[in-house]
Amino acid sequence: MKAKHQRLTLALLALVALIGAGLLAASALKDQAAYFYAPSDLKAAQVAPGKRIRLGGMVADKSVQPAGDGVTIDFVVTDGGAQTPVRFRGIPPDLFKENSGVVAEGAFDANGLFVADNILAKHDERYMPPELARQDGQQKHKTETLER
Repeated sequence: MKAKHQRLTLALLALVALIGAGLLAASALKDQAAYFYAPSDLKAAQVAPGKRIRLGGMVADKSVQPAGDGVTIDFVVTDGGAQTPVRFRGIPPDLFKENSGVVAEGAFDANGLFVADNILAKHDERYMPPELARQDGQQKHKTETLER
């Protein structure tokens, strides 16, 4: 076999292997390709109790209820169409509050309560750390003073 044919055969085998790896990865992801389920999606998905998922949405207004033990928090995640009750035991992130975005990682228990073991608070694109916001405010004040 000529060297030219060997290189062509090798290139074709590499291409087939690459396509095969891509198909295997796509089939392994299936339903897990979604970063999180919204409360409205959960009804259609019929997630089995105990299966680990991510639940995302907004923390419903006036739904955050701290428990007496100081580390358990009950709240409701909503997407405007449906609501899902959530229980989290631990210290929530600083950005976690009512009417803000949240992604909770965990599983449903037998009673339909989502038990989260990790909470990721989301912020909008206008978020600025407090240190930078103060700096920006001081800079604006200096600019306004100079313009006068």
